[in-house]
Amino acid sequence: MLRIAIQKSGRLNEDSVLLLKECGLKFGGADRKLIAKVENFDLEILYLRDDDIPRYVHEGVADIGIVGENVLFEANLATNTEKILGFGKCRLSLAIPKEAIYTDFKWFSGKRIATSYRNVLHNWLNEKGIEARIEDISGSVEIAPGIGLADGICDLVSSGSTLISNGLKEVEVILKSEAVLISSPNLLPEKRDILESLIFRINAVQKAQNNKYILLNAPIDAKDEIIKILPGIKSPTVLPLAESGWCSIHTVIEEDKFWEIIEKLKKAGAQGILVVPIEKMIV
Repeated sequence: MLRIAIQKSGRLNEDSVLLLKECGLKFGGADRKLIAKVENFDLEILYLRDDDIPRYVHEGVADIGIVGENVLFEANLATNTEKILGFGKCRLSLAIPKEAIYTDFKWFSGKRIATSYRNVLHNWLNEKGIEARIEDISGSVEIAPGIGLADGICDLVSSGSTLISNGLKEVEVILKSEAVLISSPNLLPEKRDILESLIFRINAVQKAQNNKYILLNAPIDAKDEIIKILPGIKSPTVLPLAESGWCSIHTVIEEDKFWEIIEKLKKAGAQGILVVPIEKMIV
């Protein structure tokens, strides 16, 4: 059996649970339990604090885990990154009082910086050749300048609204982060097989999220031109319509590319264009 560690609560919990359920896994929630057995897959789920996940995976208590890169880099423990998951995107940034005049990163020389990411910040300061005092703080880091604890902060930023409400401005991004699937460096072969099966399902879910099924009607004499426009994964399906001289064209395209080509499709004669979400996609 494979053990996966995910956040019990926090910003990655909901998306982690959703991903596993979209992979067809059936399991209960973490209301009062720290462990949940998946009913239809050889997997057990551990609900943990996000800061504990890298250590549990490193030590082999959990075989794999879903964690933010910010937590992973701060822990600095030996694990393998198996898959970038595409959710939980944020950035670890430096911020200072909005009234401060900022030119470049040298501003932080000799300053006090409050953070809960000491290791990541320390490495960044070393790379830049900056000597600064790091003030370890957990919880509401953004209040540190206002109460005189620090000159600036290093903290996670998503929209930046929390910084603004505390009279701060973002001046440097030192790390971009998103959720990743990590594994123990000592994963047994039989567990590796289960992991590969899970990654196969994750790939199918991710591929479906990034692609859409498109159906359109077109005159037969415009078929070849429309097919040239469509950037499908393979040759599209072409079916005759009841109305003479018309056909229906079906294919799969990346959602972002659809908006680039929709006008071209219409000019080429396409009509009744439908875009349908895909639940799973295996290529």
